[in-house]
Amino acid sequence: MADSAPANTEDKNFKLPVLEREKLILNNRSYAWITDRIAGIVEKPQPLLWWILFIPCALIALIGVGGGLTYLVSTGVGVWGNTNRTMWGWPIVNFVFWIGIGHAGTLISAILFLTRQNWRTSINRAAEAMTIFAVCCAGIFPAFHVGRVWMAWFLAPIPNANAIWQNFKSPLLWDVFAVSTYFTISLIFWYMGMVPDLATIRDRAKPGIRKFLYGVFSLGWRGGNRQWSHYEMMYLLLAALSTPLVLSVHSIVSFDFATSTVPGWHTTIFPPYFVAGAIFGGFAMVITIMVPARSIYGLHDVITMKHIENMCKIILATGTIVGYAYIMELFVAYYSGAKFEMEAFKLRITGPYWWAYVSMMFCNVIAPQIFWFKKCRENLWIVMGTCMLVNIGMWFERFVIIVTTLPRMWLPGDWKYYEASPVDIMTFVGTIGMFLTLFLLFLRFLPCINIAEVKWTLLEADAHYDDKKAHPDKGIASEAAYQYELNENPNVEC
Repeated sequence: MADSAPANTEDKNFKLPVLEREKLILNNRSYAWITDRIAGIVEKPQPLLWWILFIPCALIALIGVGGGLTYLVSTGVGVWGNTNRTMWGWPIVNFVFWIGIGHAGTLISAILFLTRQNWRTSINRAAEAMTIFAVCCAGIFPAFHVGRVWMAWFLAPIPNANAIWQNFKSPLLWDVFAVSTYFTISLIFWYMGMVPDLATIRDRAKPGIRKFLYGVFSLGWRGGNRQWSHYEMMYLLLAALSTPLVLSVHSIVSFDFATSTVPGWHTTIFPPYFVAGAIFGGFAMVITIMVPARSIYGLHDVITMKHIENMCKIILATGTIVGYAYIMELFVAYYSGAKFEMEAFKLRITGPYWWAYVSMMFCNVIAPQIFWFKKCRENLWIVMGTCMLVNIGMWFERFVIIVTTLPRMWLPGDWKYYEASPVDIMTFVGTIGMFLTLFLLFLRFLPCINIAEVKWTLLEADAHYDDKKAHPDKGIASEAAYQYELNENPNVEC
């Protein structure tokens, strides 16, 4: 053993080099700075760019969702592009798209919390809010797709005078229970996690209606040991309850297709394929909305390039899984020898919707491969561009699944090229405006970053921090980890 030891270990001054853990908060920010910077977003007037974004988004939401749905109800569901053959068109495409967007919030908050990934603390609050707003956008389409939206309450399994009972064997009804449960748990998880931060803003507010409202929603929080103990247990239980929902909700959404006998849908790969795709698209949307917010409010020291790089790696991993699922779909169709199955996939690739299939493959499989390169993961322009392509690609994935299958089924006499109507397009664009409007209002009135949990990542939060500082280990030499943005933004207000 002695012969194999390095020669320099005999030197009394030799110190074992140890790489320090990369900091999640840069520039040695204090507790006070974190509170002032995050709470200041709510307390100070919004920058001009916020208004430039908010007013057009609110108008688009009002015209697209309000006007489009009003015209739909007053005229009839026939104003959508759906036909007897293509009974599912843009409405269900958009429903599955928005449900997928809502998946990353619960993943970041619940699963990463249970696995003790501290980098989640700077982005989990915004991701949870994104979940709530995306599910709100998703719920619009199936509710109005039934044709008579005022009859949608019959979906609830309650006694009624008309003796209308639900078909519990239908995966469409499973969607109702799965999505409503997911929305309820996510809403509670999001709100309860904000209680300590709402109390912080309450204590900083001047007497008036603002202080009263934050006082009501902070539920009498005082920050005592007993409250923190109950809070942490509650957060852990909700995280454990939310974790199965990540897997179940989009699996059940995939059953809408997989339990049918339609060629191209009837496959067992759909549940894991849909879950991976939802996480893939959800993380891309988190980056899409958080990188601009980070720039607008000067949150570079809190949302660092480490957070963005980690999310890029998850996008790369899940995008590769999605690409594998695409290839396996083609292989199973070929290897099964099922004539109709193979013809369905030939239609997707070489039929009239080939452009949608090519767009899906490029945006979801090829574009994310750029994240193999570290320089690309650190270039925000490349990151934003790739994530926008992923968002587009995930919409095209749902379009390909639904629209390239239904217009050409069993009878050639029913074959017809599907085209979305102007009301379809207007409603979908309106939900994009609605989503961005709700998120901008969230930035304006609620703390967008978890103040308490971000502070837990600082060295000062370690109970033994003072002991380590007073009695350092003389046998090791600490080497600073690479800090991507240290002193990189001199113009950012400190």
